[in-house]
Amino acid sequence: MSALRIALVQQAATSDLDANLEKGLEAARRAAADGAKVVCFAELAFTPFYPQEPGSGSVLDLAEPVPGRTTDAFSALARELGVVVVLNLFERDGERTFDSSPVIDADGTLLGVTRMVHITDYPCFHEQDYYHPSDLGAPVCDTAAGRLGVAICYDRHYPEYMRALALAGADIVFIPQAGALDEWPEGLFEAELRVAAFQNGYFTALCNRVGQESFLTFAGESFVCDPAGRVIARAASQAEETLICDLDLTEVSGSHARRLFLRDRRPDLYSAWLGPCSE
Repeated sequence: MSALRIALVQQAATSDLDANLEKGLEAARRAAADGAKVVCFAELAFTPFYPQEPGSGSVLDLAEPVPGRTTDAFSALARELGVVVVLNLFERDGERTFDSSPVIDADGTLLGVTRMVHITDYPCFHEQDYYHPSDLGAPVCDTAAGRLGVAICYDRHYPEYMRALALAGADIVFIPQAGALDEWPEGLFEAELRVAAFQNGYFTALCNRVGQESFLTFAGESFVCDPAGRVIARAASQAEETLICDLDLTEVSGSHARRLFLRDRRPDLYSAWLGPCSE
């Protein structure tokens, strides 16, 4: 497969979890009707963004298992529509909780889960109160739509993580994000993922939250970059929208990174450079 249509759903979430889920299912139906073969959702797409406030007491009751309610609903829909789905939710696994992105194949199979690796903590992003760091590495799933990786929000800031997805053969890296208005200098997130796409030879597709919540206004502005580092699609600011974008997956193998950069790496030298400078 070379031509691929993807959809990034940036939708607002409320405290009504049932309504949030139904809204997401309907958005996926509309995206599939528009020809999308992969549908991706933003970070914690079907719940409030809990880390806006410090965690108080046990947060276990806010989380859900995988497989569970959300993945079951989208597995049935994926099987019905023949689409791949990239989710993001607050996962409970025993007594631990994670910021997690289950990946569901077009036949409804739950292929795997990516968990956020790097956990931050600062005002309105009290994530260390909610999430354990991933114990699953940087998985890449082989789906009906190609090889898909996920970098959950904060993980996109780490070149080592983004390179690991390239080395595992990702064609597309989806980035479920909760990015607020004026959180960083204008254009910085976009520039960061343009560079990641160019250096690693894959498409990057960032799907952001949108809407006013307790302490934050989420920006929307989801976007897609091609393996040459060009932005090829962009969603509106502060508006609910499903961004539809057509990808040519032959651009992955023909990219500078896949033809040159990855070929010419010198990993035998890199570890030696991590020590202290010699006098």
